[in-house]
Amino acid sequence: MHLPNVLQARFVQALEPLTDSPSDYAGMIRPAADPKFGDYQSNAAMPLAKRVGKTSRDVAAELVQNLNVTDLFEEPEVAGPGFINLRLKDSVLFDSIQQMLLDERVGVSKTTDPKKVIVDFSSPNVAKPMHVGHIRSTVIGDCLARTLRFYGEDVVTDNHLGDWGTQFGIIIYGYRNFGDPAKVAANPVPELSSLYRLTNQLIEYQKAKQSLATMADKLSAAKSDAETAKEASDQAESDESLKPKDKKKLRKNAEAATRRVASIEADIKSLKAKIDAVDSDAELSKLASEHSDVDVAVLQETAKLHEGDAENLALWKEFLPHCQDEINRIYDRLNVQFDHTLGESFYHDRLAGVVEHLTTLGLTTKSDGAICVFLEGFDSPMIIQKRDGAFLYATTDLATLQYRRDEFHPDEILYVVDSRQGEHFKKFFAMAEPLGMGEVQLVHVNFGTVLGPDGRPMKTRSGSLIGLESLLNDAVSRAKDVVCNPDRLATMDPPMGGEEQQQIAEIVGIGAIKYADLSHHRTSDYKFDVDKMVALEGNTATYVQYSYARTQSILRRASDGEGLPAFEQVIEQAAATQPMTFTHPNERSLALMLMRFEEAVEQVRLNYAPNALCDYLFETAKTYSSFNESCRVLGNDDPSVMQTRLALVVLTGRVLKKGLSLLGIDVAERM
Repeated sequence: MHLPNVLQARFVQALEPLTDSPSDYAGMIRPAADPKFGDYQSNAAMPLAKRVGKTSRDVAAELVQNLNVTDLFEEPEVAGPGFINLRLKDSVLFDSIQQMLLDERVGVSKTTDPKKVIVDFSSPNVAKPMHVGHIRSTVIGDCLARTLRFYGEDVVTDNHLGDWGTQFGIIIYGYRNFGDPAKVAANPVPELSSLYRLTNQLIEYQKAKQSLATMADKLSAAKSDAETAKEASDQAESDESLKPKDKKKLRKNAEAATRRVASIEADIKSLKAKIDAVDSDAELSKLASEHSDVDVAVLQETAKLHEGDAENLALWKEFLPHCQDEINRIYDRLNVQFDHTLGESFYHDRLAGVVEHLTTLGLTTKSDGAICVFLEGFDSPMIIQKRDGAFLYATTDLATLQYRRDEFHPDEILYVVDSRQGEHFKKFFAMAEPLGMGEVQLVHVNFGTVLGPDGRPMKTRSGSLIGLESLLNDAVSRAKDVVCNPDRLATMDPPMGGEEQQQIAEIVGIGAIKYADLSHHRTSDYKFDVDKMVALEGNTATYVQYSYARTQSILRRASDGEGLPAFEQVIEQAAATQPMTFTHPNERSLALMLMRFEEAVEQVRLNYAPNALCDYLFETAKTYSSFNESCRVLGNDDPSVMQTRLALVVLTGRVLKKGLSLLGIDVAERM
């Protein structure tokens, strides 16, 4: 039962005699922070009182008088300035727990009106190894797809691969100039990755040298601005005529100017590191000198590929499967699957048609040789074809949209792409209606950046992004140190062998990376800290996974040698036919928390907010820990008490497992 939704409907009815807009206030219902205030609270009376000209307690009293909830709750109470406290009847709570035990969906209702939803996520450039920047789109998109499918939506997942861009120009150039065909044929993935890194390093070296002088000028100007801002702030502090808010503003300006200096200094340091990495290596330095126009040459190789050059096309067809195999190996490790992996190459032959179609509709304008679409409300146009004839990402996105319209007939498309692409998607979505896509809901599910310990985007010392596989390996290694340390292994009965240890380390380590990302608010940046991610305490996957393993440990001991699934069925049937009883407050707290599973999952569905589900699972695990410490489950003298507690243990395990599975995270039966 989704109690907030039920309550909201009841409050609408109760509010109708008091206001013409009851829906504005009916949603002001929250779980109570303290059990002494009941299970749910509403503060609707306070804002409504101002509108109707009565005291908030009087309004609350009228609401309670109109409120029809005694079939579910004890008599509502008015507290303080006008809070309405609601305590769920134990009989309703028992019935809900029993229903959840017998429901394979653990209480989450399935939609009766399924929609066709496309989830576009991950989208790496396959010519190079996946890096830390791919983690957010991949795990958020996967979580949304799992949750929507769980609700019964008709979901299509599409990995819009970058398989046609400059990255392949880099590989082709590297192969022609630095590659050994025999080595590539014998060991394609590492050799192609090496060629990509080498060629790209030379490109970055040239760019860094060109940027360094400009950055030096920027730093000088920023330091001057910072000195001026600091002087102004210092003078203001002793100026008694200035208001505190004006002084505060000047202090903030000075602080911002100082941060700007630090940011430019960090950028310069990164540029120097890229330059030094080449200059300090005799062989690399020689190659950089011999290939000083490498960036131009790479673009030429890319253009030849797009124009259908036979040799470049043959190399692309040879290299692409190996690149795809490599990223698929990472996806397998992350347990992420896609229904479609239609890359940029799939849409290449459709791009000219997009431009022609938009021109026919009268939407295009030539500007400085480029073909553009000027959109109302935007300062700059959407460029769909450059003056040299090259198409852009926007063109590909429009072609993709047309294909999805014709092939899948979607009701909704989610684009799980980082926040920096916000302006692009605003323009892109503005094009939907002229293209006949006005009825399709297009959503940019944006997200923040993964930061290193220094608070900047997570990169290596040389300035390159850290490889995703190295992060996964590091997490698995640290997870093994935490959950398979000698002290913990000594308590395992039966003993845990090496293979099982490695399996658990993989489950915990991969889960830690995913959960750490999903547990942060989607649009926020967050600092990457593997040690915190794998910790057995705090809001981590490891803590939630361990809580699940504790439930299974109790059930194994209680089953007395019987098969665990069979024993769980005995428990659920007994709970469904025998009365439950609460003898300790922590039993009731756990039952109430388990009831709220549907509320948490709904937040993922409605607000694209995996962090809400993570928070719920963490709170459930904490509540279970309190229950476990205070409520003896096995060996209880009262059979009805033991039966109730075993039922709570079974349901806790199922809720934690299902919740983690929606996040794309596995569990271990023992840890």
